[in-house]
This record gives sequence, structure tokens and C-alpha cells, in this order.
Amino acid sequence: MEKVLQVDVTTVRDWVGRIATDLEANKDLLTQLDSAIGDADHGTNMVRGFTAVTAALHDATPGTPGELLVLVGSTLISKVGGASGPLYGTAFRRAGKALGAAPDISAEALGTALAAALEGVQGLGAAAEGDKTMVDALAPAVRAYQQAQAAGASIADAADAAARAAAVGAEATIPLQALKGRASYLGARSVGHQDPGATSTSIVLAALAASLVGSD
Repeated sequence: MEKVLQVDVTTVRDWVGRIATDLEANKDLLTQLDSAIGDADHGTNMVRGFTAVTAALHDATPGTPGELLVLVGSTLISKVGGASGPLYGTAFRRAGKALGAAPDISAEALGTALAAALEGVQGLGAAAEGDKTMVDALAPAVRAYQQAQAAGASIADAADAAARAAAVGAEATIPLQALKGRASYLGARSVGHQDPGATSTSIVLAALAASLVGSD
């Protein structure tokens, strides 16, 4: 495997395409997780959202990574109900705005964009780590990315570190009691179930890592 040397709007399109494919493949898993502690619609909502994103990108030609991510976020906000649309939409919009009009994404810029996404999610949902939400996957992912990048890792290796941290964070929600969102209504009954939002966040970040590594 070889590392992608340039991360541009084509790379980001690939990332978004991978998210759509991977969410479709994991739709039943997300629905199953959400049926235990939510409204059983997270898988459906996420697939619906990224189907709409795919259609929007078919009709539009964003010129920069930032512009593309803002379009993704705006589409999710307008097409997805419940908490998923606003939270994911805000995350992608904030990440896109953090990237600005730059044609390419550096390792440092991606770290800044991921941090902006986290800040947007926490600002909207008022959730902290340990509340059993998507923040439990996104926050450790941002930390892992920034630590790897600061240590000199390539953008691909830093993204891989983020994806692995997100997966660990998602699994770590199983013993937690939900303190935010629909799951919080269950109280202690939310313990023992993996959070669907943290799980979908892990899927999104795994797709990012995959999009930054090309085959020979």
C-alpha cells in the first residue's frame, strides 16, 4: 500500500462515497443498536442522508474540499430528521468552513477541521465524553489524530489512528449510562448497549482513513 500524496476535492469525494457505501452495509447494525436504546431509525436516517448527499454531489461540482464538505453538511441538515441530521450536518459544515478555500488538505488542516467538527457537535448537543453519544467516538479520534500528526505521522497514518480510536471509543459506550438524547430516557436500562451515534461516527472515520490510502 502507498500513501496518497495529495489530498484534494477528489479525495474528499471518495471519502463521502465510501461513507455512503459503508453506512448502507451497516444499516441493519445501526438500526439494531438504535432499536435497543433509541427510535430504531438511526441506520435508516444515515443512509437516507448520504443517499441525498450522493445525489447532491452528482448535481454539483464543488471546487474545493471545504466547499464539498459544507455541501454535505447542508444536505444532511435539510434531509435527515431527528438528531442525526443537525449533528452530522453541523460537523461537516464546521469541518468544511475550517478548511476554507484551500485546494488541498494538509495533515495539520485536517486535524483543525476534525477539531472544528467536534466543537460544532458539542456546541449543538451539549454532550461530553462519557454521556454515551457520538462524542465518545469523535473526541478520542480527534485527540489521536492530533497526537499522531504532532509526532510527525503522515495524514494517512494520523487518520488511521483516529479511526482506531473512534472504534475503541464506540465500543467503550457499552457499559455507559446515556445522559443525553433519546437513550437518556431509559436511565440504567441504556447500560449494556453500544451507542449507535458513536458507531456511525466510527464508520465515518474508518471511511476517511480508507480514502487516504491507495493501492499500488
